[in-house]
Amino acid sequence: MYQKILIPVENSVSDATIIEHIKPLARINNAKLFFIHVSDGWAARNHLQLNLAESEEIQQDRAYLENLARDARTEGFTATHFLAMGEPYEEIIKYAKVQEIDLIAMSTHGHRLFQDIIYGSTADKVRHMVSIPVLMLRAKAVALPK
Repeated sequence: MYQKILIPVENSVSDATIIEHIKPLARINNAKLFFIHVSDGWAARNHLQLNLAESEEIQQDRAYLENLARDARTEGFTATHFLAMGEPYEEIIKYAKVQEIDLIAMSTHGHRLFQDIIYGSTADKVRHMVSIPVLMLRAKAVALPK
């Protein structure tokens, strides 16, 4: 059924919610996991146009993705990763098309209307603009250390 599953991640603790949820489905279908993160800071958005060196944000995001893919491979999954730069929803959609993804699995923060207007909703934009299934799972609340 699903052979290629795209998992957009934020480089935050909320990523574990969707990753752990999607692993059983991926295992049943022998699906390949595609991890994507979109660096969207100023340096990332202008990286190519201004020929900038990789910022600390970009370096941390790249290392995070490499670790996610390596950990998935250690668990027996076929996994790859891609670091994009720019507008998150646009880059996720573009990558999904290029890779011919069957399913996009992403966590959400459960914002309500007012917060979505202020912060935008990558998940909402993605689900409205693709023609493949999108699995959205609200990220679990994580207590911050004191």
